[in-house]
Amino acid sequence: MNILGYDPIWRDRQQGRFQEKHFRLIREAGFQSVRINLHPFRHMDAGASWALRPAWWDTLEWAIRHATGQGLQVILDLHEFNAVGEDPEGTRERFLAFWRQIAARGTAWPDSVMFEFLNEPCKKLTPALWNQWLRDALAIVRPQHPHRTVIIGPAFWNSVDHLHELDLPASDRQIIVTVHYYKPMAFTHQGAAWTGQQNQVGIDWKGTEEEVAAIRRDFDAVAAWAREHRRPVFLGEFGAYDKAPMEARVRYLRTVAREAEARGWSWAYWQFDSDFILWDMQKDDWVRPILEALIPESNKR
Repeated sequence: MNILGYDPIWRDRQQGRFQEKHFRLIREAGFQSVRINLHPFRHMDAGASWALRPAWWDTLEWAIRHATGQGLQVILDLHEFNAVGEDPEGTRERFLAFWRQIAARGTAWPDSVMFEFLNEPCKKLTPALWNQWLRDALAIVRPQHPHRTVIIGPAFWNSVDHLHELDLPASDRQIIVTVHYYKPMAFTHQGAAWTGQQNQVGIDWKGTEEEVAAIRRDFDAVAAWAREHRRPVFLGEFGAYDKAPMEARVRYLRTVAREAEARGWSWAYWQFDSDFILWDMQKDDWVRPILEALIPESNKR
């Protein structure tokens, strides 16, 4: 489950939508991990070597403590992909400073806390440049965390179509490879203003043989790459925007989740609240059709 990315809790704990109880509810619903989407750049002090401010650390430690206390694995996902993608050179020192601080602080965290170096490398952070950056991050993390699991995905927004451009150090076997999946975008992002599809709604996904086959082809290509490189796969994001027809969303999410599981992959739904919601903050309850699509009652027995 992706959580906390766009929650005001990072500005003020008292304004947070996400509460301690939600960790328990996520675990009771059948989820086993949370991917915490971090936007730390605005909380770093440029005049102090990009040090993260105490209030930000307090919130992160609170989240880690309560997540692990509920038996949830934790992924710390650096979600500053837009800033980095627009200006890799200008953000490189912040990127490295972030992982230096996480590596130092993280020696006190359990092994169930994992590091994801950067969500969806994109734009000016080219595949070649990203392959160098991930090595720089590993050089920072590994001396203090030789056995901690690190999660790394390909450039071009963690696209399944660009996995072949990812170059990982073969000797480091504590790496899980992540990909994201939102195909077809015309369906999954219908009505979404940030993709220019705000006026395109009512698009169905019927789960036809052709539609399912397209997902299987993409996933089979990832599985083939994973076998060749001997890497486990984490489907770190997938979802369908709230303006898509509910019945179609259910069909799509059920299909994607089951196809990932059939290949032995872990997955994380995008996202708990804000948009693509799985938890309705107003009703204080799950969006039940989506929850059932992701984790059927039969899977909980």
